[in-house]
Amino acid sequence: MAFQSLCFRQTLPFTGPIYGGLKDGMTILVSGTVLKSCRRFQVDFQCGSCQMPRSDVAFHFNVRFDENCTVCNSHEKGGWQQEERKYDMVFRKGHPFEIRFLVNITSYVVLVDGRQYLEFKHRIPLSRVDTIGISGELEVVSISFQGPTTYPVCPHPIFPTVSQTNAYPVGQCFQPQTYPLPYRATIYGGLFPSKSIIISGSVSPSAHRFHINLKAGNDVAFHLNPRFDENVIVRNSNLNMCWGSEERYLPVGMPLSCGQPFTIWIQCEAHCFKVAVNGHHQFEYNHRVHNLHQINLLEVEGDVMLTNIQA
Repeated sequence: MAFQSLCFRQTLPFTGPIYGGLKDGMTILVSGTVLKSCRRFQVDFQCGSCQMPRSDVAFHFNVRFDENCTVCNSHEKGGWQQEERKYDMVFRKGHPFEIRFLVNITSYVVLVDGRQYLEFKHRIPLSRVDTIGISGELEVVSISFQGPTTYPVCPHPIFPTVSQTNAYPVGQCFQPQTYPLPYRATIYGGLFPSKSIIISGSVSPSAHRFHINLKAGNDVAFHLNPRFDENVIVRNSNLNMCWGSEERYLPVGMPLSCGQPFTIWIQCEAHCFKVAVNGHHQFEYNHRVHNLHQINLLEVEGDVMLTNIQA
C-alpha cells in the first residue's frame, strides 16, 4: 500500500486531480487549521472539474458553523440531491484538524481527528470520481492519498515539516518513496498541544519489533514499541539514561499485524499523547517530559517499511 502526498499552502478554493481515480480501499487524508473567521468549508469528491455546467459531485462534505452541523450530499445532472445532516460539531475555529476519508465498496467513512464521525453511502459510482475540491476558510497543510495501487503525484512543497530532504521540487512527479531506516528527523518548532505526527508504512512479514521515539536531546520523552513477539505495544520514557515504568495495556488487543499496512497517529495534548492506529483510538500516555517544545526529534527503527511521515 502506497502513500502519495500533495503538500501546499495556497489560497482556496483548490481543485486537483486524483490520479487513477478513487478505488475501493483508498484513504484520503486532509489536514490543516480552521480559520477563526470560518463560517463554512467543504471537501468535494467530483466527477471532473468543470464549473459551467458544474461537474457531478459524488460526495459533498460541508461543515457549517453557521448552522452547527455537517451536511453531506451529492450533485448530479445539474441539481443537488437529498441532504444528510449530522448535528455534532467536532471542528473548532482556530484549531487544527485531520479528516480521513476511508473509501470502501459501499460508502465513504469519515474520521475526524482519529475518531469515526459519519458514513455516506455511494450514490455515484467510484469509477467516475477523479477530482478533489476544497474550499472555505481553511489553511490546508496537506492532502494525501493512500491506496492499494501506486499512481504518480505532482506535489508542491511547503516549509520543511519533518526534514528538508523530504521535500520535492515543484512539478516533479514521483513514485511514493520509502524512508531509509533508522529514520531520524528534526520536528521543527518542537511539540505543542494539538500537534500531530502521522507515520504510515507496512510491518515486515516476519517482524519482531519496531519503535518510534520522540526525543528531547538525549532523553526519550515517548517510546512507542510494538512487540510482535510479545503481542503488545510497550510505552515508556528514558530520562537521564534510565528507563521508567512500562505501560502495556491495550483495550482491544494488538492493533498491528505482521505484513500489513498501518497508520499511527500521535496527537500531543496538554497532559498526554493520544495514539490512534488505523483510525481507531488505542491509548493515552501522560507526559513525563513537560517542556513540550524541547521534544524536537523523531526516530523510527526496526522491522518496518515507512512510506509517509507527517509531523
